[in-house]
Amino acid sequence: MNETTQTQGTLRSEARIAHGALHRLRQDLFVDAFAFRPMPPLEDAKISRWVPWLPERIRHWARWLPHFIVGFFAMCVFLATFTTSYDVAPVRGLLAAGFSLLISAAPALTLSRPVGAFWLSLFGFAVSLVATASYSPAPYSSYGSGYRDAAFVTHLAVMTLVVLRTRPRLAVEMWLVTFGVGAVLTVLFGRGMGDLALVAIFFGVVLVSAAAVRAWREERRHVVETQTVTAEERSRRTLLEERALIARELHDVVAHHMSVIAIQAEAAPYRVENTPPELATSFATIRENAVAALAELRRILGVVRSEDPDAFADSDPEAPQPTLASLDSLLDSVRSAGLTVEAVITGAPRPLPQGVELSAYRIVQEALSNALRHAPGADARVEISYVLGGIGLRIVNGVPSRLAKPSPGAGHGVLGMRERVQMLGGEMTADHTEEGGFEVAAFIPVANTVGENTA
Repeated sequence: MNETTQTQGTLRSEARIAHGALHRLRQDLFVDAFAFRPMPPLEDAKISRWVPWLPERIRHWARWLPHFIVGFFAMCVFLATFTTSYDVAPVRGLLAAGFSLLISAAPALTLSRPVGAFWLSLFGFAVSLVATASYSPAPYSSYGSGYRDAAFVTHLAVMTLVVLRTRPRLAVEMWLVTFGVGAVLTVLFGRGMGDLALVAIFFGVVLVSAAAVRAWREERRHVVETQTVTAEERSRRTLLEERALIARELHDVVAHHMSVIAIQAEAAPYRVENTPPELATSFATIRENAVAALAELRRILGVVRSEDPDAFADSDPEAPQPTLASLDSLLDSVRSAGLTVEAVITGAPRPLPQGVELSAYRIVQEALSNALRHAPGADARVEISYVLGGIGLRIVNGVPSRLAKPSPGAGHGVLGMRERVQMLGGEMTADHTEEGGFEVAAFIPVANTVGENTA
């Protein structure tokens, strides 16, 4: 029973292999056999490397040298076979001229339709075999043999060009089809075919050599592409290292000035006698904001200096980032700066992925900063909605009560918010309201949050 099962499994495996081979043969030689696949000219870099001494104009035409060689070969085949048609009877001469045109058209067709050129050449190859068997009486037997030899050489050249232009496995497929047809014709006519076995061996050696050259060219091209990608990755890594260096230098500069601001804000109340409480509160707020900015700089620098600087990873212990839980401190900071802001939270707050928490916090922070800069004296409202599929944000400010001072910013705030939202697969709008204010609305999807898992 086990031997029977093993035999059936072996037969099924062999059937699958045969079916796959027939499928590849059909895809390679039958599907879109006459599709237009033009042979491109040689690259200018290769021409310059091979013949750098040629003038520029000649090097431009040298790009088409393979096309010229193939066309010249096709013309030679036509002339060599066409001249023999004058020495035979008119009808046979006309047929011979048509045959000359048939076998000479196949090499030229390899420039645009390589697989179709194989079928055309195979047809000429079969016709030559039939003609050789038919030209039995003298003096026509010599003509048939000449046409057969010309067809053999042309068909070998066509198959070699097809292999060099397409893929190596076509060498085996075309060889099988060609000598399958030859074997069938040998059985049908039984004479005048020559030693087909020796011809098949010779064709096989030439096609295997052409397939090896094609495989070597593909491997070399793959190596060049790999080296190009490696060079690009190396350049990108160098650029990232340079940016990290700039970030560290920027941290040092900004941290120095923020430290000076914090120290001066802390020491200022002691330099003035009977400091008003309002002034002392303002200095304390300045110091707190400076210290908070220094803490943010240290966090960002920690991300830059880490070996895996993914600020949006859920398990990155080296990059502590603010979350929506610290939103109250942010609102207190902007209120102390003079912005009247109201926060409304709907839904049940729940833990979110760190990337979502960080992006939501940064969007609120940037929107309120824009309101401070561009809408002085206006009221702002922050709405945070915890819904089933994610989190919604809406930050809207009213009409400013006074003119805003020119801001030295680069104007990338809205763009940065939009990039954060798009990176997480969300949507965002930012536009003026009908009342003259400005509104930022965003939705960040959360596929599987902790709260949903525990529900």
